[in-house]
Amino acid sequence: MTQELTTSLATEPARPSEGHGWWRDAVIYQVYVRSFADSDGDGIGDLRGARERLPHLAGLGVDAVWLTPFYASPQADGGYDVADYRAVDPLFGTLGDADDLVRTAHELGLKVIVDVVPNHSSDQHPWFREALADRPGGAARARYHFRPGRGAHGELPPNDWESVFGGPAWTRTTGPDGTPGEWYLHLFAPQQPDLNWDSPEVRAEFDSVLRFWLDLGVDGFRIDVAHGMVKAAGLPDIGHTEQAKLIGSQVLPFFDQDGVHEIHRSWRRLLDSYPGDRIGVAEAWAPTAERLALYVRPDELHQAFNFQFLKCPWDAAAMREVIDESLAATGSVGAPTTWVLSNHDVVRHTTRYADGAGGGPERGLARARAAALLILALPGSAYLYQGEELGLPEVTELPDELRQDPAFFRTSPDGQEGQDGQDGFRDGCRVPLPWTRSGDSYGFGPGGSWLPQPEDWAELSVEAQTGDPGSTLELYREALALRRELPGLGDGSMSWLDAPAGVLALSRPGLVCTLNTLGEEVELPVPGRALLSSAPLAYQAGTVRIPPDSCAWWAI
Repeated sequence: MTQELTTSLATEPARPSEGHGWWRDAVIYQVYVRSFADSDGDGIGDLRGARERLPHLAGLGVDAVWLTPFYASPQADGGYDVADYRAVDPLFGTLGDADDLVRTAHELGLKVIVDVVPNHSSDQHPWFREALADRPGGAARARYHFRPGRGAHGELPPNDWESVFGGPAWTRTTGPDGTPGEWYLHLFAPQQPDLNWDSPEVRAEFDSVLRFWLDLGVDGFRIDVAHGMVKAAGLPDIGHTEQAKLIGSQVLPFFDQDGVHEIHRSWRRLLDSYPGDRIGVAEAWAPTAERLALYVRPDELHQAFNFQFLKCPWDAAAMREVIDESLAATGSVGAPTTWVLSNHDVVRHTTRYADGAGGGPERGLARARAAALLILALPGSAYLYQGEELGLPEVTELPDELRQDPAFFRTSPDGQEGQDGQDGFRDGCRVPLPWTRSGDSYGFGPGGSWLPQPEDWAELSVEAQTGDPGSTLELYREALALRRELPGLGDGSMSWLDAPAGVLALSRPGLVCTLNTLGEEVELPVPGRALLSSAPLAYQAGTVRIPPDSCAWWAI
């Protein structure tokens, strides 16, 4: 049965008065530095390796690169425990390597965004060492959250908050004489004490850190835990266990407090004082699209990751609802929506989409390819996670002794995991990339890789997929080339078209995008001239059969 495609709903985000910034429709590629490319043979990716592989990103067609933390760190949480915010960890190179990378990227036409981690520092940061040596109530402790314990002898944590990684969010200190002391707050690992943003010293320090990297030439910052720097006054109990499951579904006393917005406004003023559209990107978990939009008001940050869409199931009605809510919320404040399918903290979407799909990995890959075309057709900006252009799946079978994610050790000390248990254990999405068909690390570096790559990744490598018209890599290259060529893609207006249940059809100026989320093909009138499809199309008498779990672009 065929069905007419007719306009049913128009969504047109408001345009900001200050003009059209590059970030409003940019495609930004996330480089997880330790797993991207290794230049020195120690099995760990580094800045020089990333710089040498930048031509891959320029050839892919992205606009910018986001680098995960490469700062001096004990690496208790993959570098998100920073001991010195102005130094490069020797594991990743030198400050000169960072400077070279920024310069090379700019020569290739790529912007560079770096991580900043303001919610917490490393426990090896000089400030925290000073705090441990200080007395209760001392000035050094005011930079963090130190509190006396509850109970007759202070033996209980100050409140019931839980770490995102599992277990209590408090660790008790020990005095010089060996006696138990105050407790300190860490919403993540114990090696990541939370900074106290009520301290003027903390605010001034991060202003200085941002200026240091802006002066080096970076184009912006991805702000880690942008929703977490401010805690509710009095640090009240939550009265609920399994608190990590509440993140993103409700406001918590330690996340998405209204006070974070004043910090982001001050950072926006700092960014605007530099030339060239320097941007701030919020990693913010908020319970609604409306609350997420608060982070991207005209005087706050430029982008916020759309985790509501990332968490959306493979269902046309659910996707349409999230898309509508996202566009309406960001449009109400004149901001673009920022679409993302995977990152270094979640199971790769190739595997997520396969879960329960019946078709296994092949079904997951088909859906991932289709989802890529969908987000690249939607209004706004898009983020790609390294390896998704290769269709890489989650690696679910890793030896426990090689894992490094603190969530694994705190949540599952007995090491019991599987595809379901993998969710939250983030090493599986961080396995180093395969660049070539051969070699003991598939071209990742001259001497192995810090996590083992599956044997069947040779044919998923950049080398194997380059030039293969049916490969996922070439699909991404073609989609990104079209996105640059077609004036109707990127930021701007969008209309829904009527389509059968299970199918999404949307119209951009000069283009129609059709997504079939069903497990069977759907027959539609030919919307226009076929530009690109994630799976082969079949035509018959003015109609086209859209394969299951596929997406196509049409010129109109």
